[in-house]
Amino acid sequence: MKLFGRKAGREQSRPALAGAVSRSGVPILSAWPRSYEAQVRESYAGNAVAQRAVRVVADTLAGAPLEGSDPALVALATARSGGQALLATVAAHLLLHGNAYLQVLRDAEGEVAELYALRPERVAVETDAGGWPAAYRYKVGERVVRLAAGPERPAVIHIRSFNPLDDHYGQGCLGAAAGAVAIHNAAARWAKGLLDNAARPSGALVYDPGDGSALSSAQYERLKAELDAFSGAGNAGRPMLLEGGLKWQALSLSPAELDFAGTKAAAAREIALAFGVPPMLLGLPGDATYANYREAGRALWRMTVLPLADEVLTSIAQGLSGWFEGARLAVNLDRVTVLAEERALQWQAIGGADFLTGEEKRGLLGLV
Repeated sequence: MKLFGRKAGREQSRPALAGAVSRSGVPILSAWPRSYEAQVRESYAGNAVAQRAVRVVADTLAGAPLEGSDPALVALATARSGGQALLATVAAHLLLHGNAYLQVLRDAEGEVAELYALRPERVAVETDAGGWPAAYRYKVGERVVRLAAGPERPAVIHIRSFNPLDDHYGQGCLGAAAGAVAIHNAAARWAKGLLDNAARPSGALVYDPGDGSALSSAQYERLKAELDAFSGAGNAGRPMLLEGGLKWQALSLSPAELDFAGTKAAAAREIALAFGVPPMLLGLPGDATYANYREAGRALWRMTVLPLADEVLTSIAQGLSGWFEGARLAVNLDRVTVLAEERALQWQAIGGADFLTGEEKRGLLGLV
């Protein structure tokens, strides 16, 4: 496992778009990050809503009961390798990056020993003359490892989401959620700044001696230093002593500034939407799309987890078909408690169909 390091090289990895900068090279603060690494830091590492949305989907998929054509195949998909929860890691990579690369590690006899999910930003696809993937280059620091991508018994299983603009790389959810994440983080920083400034709107200290004179530079700097002693949440409510000619003019916030809480809540719902998680499951206030948590849980399974699970499990089974003849992996819907009510209604409807034979009923229920 020495292949997997910490320091990533990016010369041969997927090219990243640069963030917006001014002519002098200074980053534009109003622009959200465009590179994958920066988006991960801003969203998954720095935004509670985005991180929780990814964890909800990834952990739900990892905890799904599986069935397969071979118990050893199911064990490979559910095992941990190097402390890594395989299905949860693959699901997170697909949501964030749009690509998941599973290295097939073999034993001395050439049989599959374990699967390990590679960091997607470290992997580059190498194509042949016809444009088909011929190998995968995994680069860590200055070391590059070339892994074959043959149709039978490949060294890497590549799972990618749909990308209409690229033939070899998938598209994750980070790009679609980047704007909402930037707004949500900016609103959080704005609230933090408000708390740091006595948790109330700031005002203006007006110098009005009556004769039209102005403060000297020394007087201005001294007054500014004294004002700093009254700022901060710890000094909220502390009385201020004003000298002659000075008066405090309170300033109110505009309606647009007062609506920052609503803007932050709307951005949080948009983040949840980008990752396919019902906002109710993330505890977001003001969302009444679903009547209760049970319906929201079923929507999460039907609209997000099951399609993602089908994509991941089918790709793993197909990649390992050279070792397991007729390989098949799927979620056992009969053991998913969230869908138990729907399954019971299906059993009841099929069981009451008198025009069907017993064999036909078993076939419709997937028991044949």
